[in-house]
Amino acid sequence: MTASDRQPSILIVDDSAFEQRMLVDLLSELPYKVSVAVNGLQGYQLALAQHPDLILLDVRMPNMDGYTACRLLKANPVTEDIPIIFLSGADADEERIMGLSIGGVDFVTKPFSPGELAARIQVHLKLARRASRPRAAAPPGEAHEADPDAVIVNAAKRLIADNLSTLPGLADIARSVGTYREKLSHVFREQTGMTVFAFIRETRIRRGEALLKDTDIDVQDIALMIGFNNAGNFATAFRERLGVTPSAFRQAIQHKKTPHG
Repeated sequence: MTASDRQPSILIVDDSAFEQRMLVDLLSELPYKVSVAVNGLQGYQLALAQHPDLILLDVRMPNMDGYTACRLLKANPVTEDIPIIFLSGADADEERIMGLSIGGVDFVTKPFSPGELAARIQVHLKLARRASRPRAAAPPGEAHEADPDAVIVNAAKRLIADNLSTLPGLADIARSVGTYREKLSHVFREQTGMTVFAFIRETRIRRGEALLKDTDIDVQDIALMIGFNNAGNFATAFRERLGVTPSAFRQAIQHKKTPHG
């Protein structure tokens, strides 16, 4: 039996026994192999062990919510390619945008039409099959080899890079990637050789450098976009790191681009 002939496997991650039963009943009538997890952490661990073809992920769950689980799944090379469809009882734009921005392929609001959900699952399984890179199957027992600390740090780096202008505090960053402040600080320093705050500062300066180089956005606006309170703070940090002010840096770039003679 070829990979395309086999039954696709779907992992349901939902803390509600009623929702689990409804989804299992729906998917069992279709040609899918179904497994269930009751919270985000268990879902993440099952995804590592089973590598399902698609994950139906509830947003609001105790212990670890769907967003945190998604960040870890997308930060782990073992699970980053698995399509995730978020399921939520809230029809808030913020929740939908958050789910899609951190790596979900779709967002379905409860209560949903069984036919529509089945159609969306089918579409994303087909898209994933088309996009899947050929990869050698990992030998038994090697599916867990991605370093858990590296996954946490990778997830934190992505969260920071995606939210430079509105970064939460360190405790909230840690919670958003399934850990606590002291653990994140420790593993971040261990994995990267720098503190979380040093990484944030470096990422902001690098993003500012790219925006100064590649866009005509005003320096004040760039400062706000990358998380500085004002252009003065940005200029001070930029000069400390690169030896010139943002304006002087941009002028030098433009001078190089201008044809001479």
